[in-house]
Amino acid sequence: MAAPPSRVVFLNLAQIRLPVGALTSILHRVSGVLLALAIPLVAWAFARSLANPEGFADIAAWLANPGVKVAAVLWIWALSHHLLAGVRHMLSDVDVGSRLWYARKSAYTVNIAAVLIAIAAAGAFW
Repeated sequence: MAAPPSRVVFLNLAQIRLPVGALTSILHRVSGVLLALAIPLVAWAFARSLANPEGFADIAAWLANPGVKVAAVLWIWALSHHLLAGVRHMLSDVDVGSRLWYARKSAYTVNIAAVLIAIAAAGAFW
């Protein structure tokens, strides 16, 4: 019989408390994936809107759909979060804001600012 593992295994994801820096890092990766997945759709919509007046009207009507508006707000959140978290990460690479207190404060700032930008975009859409 094998001996039980000597390390603690804790797999209840609902009870794991991540530090704000880890959460910001995970959200940075998630936002990057969302942006990468949206590139073909955004490029198509942009090209279609510039092709002719009918294409612009089609994309404008498409953007009036509530589901598309929600997706656009999510995309704006991803863009703003990825940009802000990327700047935060690059600054920490050159030792600006690397101390724990500043790192936590900047992580909270990135998360809150990205949500506020998405809320502002939602207000502009509706």
